[in-house]
Amino acid sequence: MTNTMWGGRFASSPSDIMEDINASIDFDKRLWRHDIEASKAHVAMLEATGILAPEETAKITEGLDQILAEIEAGDFKFSRALEDIHLNIENRLKEIIGPVAGKLHTARSRNDQVATDFKLYVRDEIGLIEAGLAQLQLALSTRAFEEAATVMPGFTHLQTAQPVTFGHHCLAYVEMFARDRGRFADAAKRLNECPLGSAALAGTSFPIDRHHTARALQFDRPTANSLDSVSDRDFALETLAAASITAIHLSRLAEEIVLWTSPQFGFARLSDSFSTGSSIMPQKRNPDAAELVRAKTGRIAGAFQALLMVMKGLPLAYAKDMQEDKEPVFDAVDALKLGISALAGMISDLDMDAKAMKKAAGSEYSTATDLADWLAQTLDIPFREAHHITGSIVALAEKKGKDLNRLHLSDLQSAEPRITEDVFDVLDPARSAKSRRSLGGTAPSNVRREAKRWIKRLEKDGVSR
Repeated sequence: MTNTMWGGRFASSPSDIMEDINASIDFDKRLWRHDIEASKAHVAMLEATGILAPEETAKITEGLDQILAEIEAGDFKFSRALEDIHLNIENRLKEIIGPVAGKLHTARSRNDQVATDFKLYVRDEIGLIEAGLAQLQLALSTRAFEEAATVMPGFTHLQTAQPVTFGHHCLAYVEMFARDRGRFADAAKRLNECPLGSAALAGTSFPIDRHHTARALQFDRPTANSLDSVSDRDFALETLAAASITAIHLSRLAEEIVLWTSPQFGFARLSDSFSTGSSIMPQKRNPDAAELVRAKTGRIAGAFQALLMVMKGLPLAYAKDMQEDKEPVFDAVDALKLGISALAGMISDLDMDAKAMKKAAGSEYSTATDLADWLAQTLDIPFREAHHITGSIVALAEKKGKDLNRLHLSDLQSAEPRITEDVFDVLDPARSAKSRRSLGGTAPSNVRREAKRWIKRLEKDGVSR
């Protein structure tokens, strides 16, 4: 039995192996809603241009609405023999309304059809991802306001560097996710051109109105070149690139949660909602949710690389290789949305140990830079010389096994006789953080102001707590 959708060119059916490698219905069936939406816009345009009679359009539209209801109810039977979502829907339409169903495919091809469906899907998913990132930003901004004065060690090279605040740390990720949202918004803007009506690759001789279809599907305009229209997957690549960068940011935050909740750090604790136990070690509390967010980065970045390799050597226009575009995107988008939601939950769930964090913030001579700044500002010593003096004081503190603020004044004066008691004011980690009032600095006053600004901005955009 031949596949009737292919016409009369083939005398026999494909082999089972050919069906297995060729069929995409197992994964592209998730495009059913977008396929029906695009088909309804297409048939409305065909009527508006006089290509189809009103009664034909009405019959096709009613049939498509019935199929939509069947799929929503779980009553639709998907067939691998019909290859993909497009032929499954068209075949069912023929069963419902008869031969007039064949007129739906007038002036289009599966090539422009799938490009349109896929763009509609990616556009919708970008909207969901952006909304999820905004929710994560709100969780971080809220936490930043609450923890504006909670002192913790700031790190470089994962070594204690200078005291910062936990609120400031949270706001760093708010900024990262803002850039991620910008990348997705840019991708959505560039993809918002409608391929429908480009047909197989050369356009069509039917007097169609592609602007009509583009407007119906809320695209900004039709695509300008039919060859490019059916072979473009830039929109998927750009979305995966944005997803990969976002996943890196999620992974960095997840890694910090793993570190903070470890006994060695002891900065935070996750509740039972975001922790798991061990099958053999009853004392364990594992941050598995954070670890899995971190791990899913590989799947997301791998999806980007996979689609790059599919597209890298393809001549114009469409090739069956491009059927491999959807599974990586579907998988990456699902993993990214899950990771965003999980991290938003964990940020709200974290129970921070302010006492432990403050103690750690004052360790490892973290206020040494404050001492060098004090020497430069108060004693008018060139900073490089102040840096050298401070280094010798740190060496002395290390030799004595004391923190800087535990040294005697005489110890400090052995390196610079003009040092006074006032220096101890800058050796306290909380005061150190409070002094960093420069634009973008970690001072609690800065953090509260920035957190309030972000909360106001996000809530104005409709993000709710």
